[in-house]
Amino acid sequence: RIADEAIFHSDRGSNYTSGVFGEKLKRMGMRQSVGRTGVCWDNAMAESFFSVLKNEWLSRFTFSTRDKARRQVVRYIEGFYNRKRLHSGLGYQTPQEVEDQYLTRQSAA
Repeated sequence: RIADEAIFHSDRGSNYTSGVFGEKLKRMGMRQSVGRTGVCWDNAMAESFFSVLKNEWLSRFTFSTRDKARRQVVRYIEGFYNRKRLHSGLGYQTPQEVEDQYLTRQSAA
């Protein structure tokens, strides 16, 4: 199940900008987002994440069903990426540590 108003972000490839594809997204209740022409940074964060997901985790498995693949993606994101993997862009902290610090500062204010 895809959450209502989920955003599908892509480059401007003809397969993603076609009217048929746009209508399919509408029927699915999704919003379409495309990167700006000639601006590779629009997709850089997503591409970096998916590269890490594939190389650090998914390459270890063969999936017999889509549900098993989905569970491994959730396991990676919730169990490792957010809670154990250090991120240089976060000062070598985990996303969970950064969120906890933010929430502590908010409650103290």
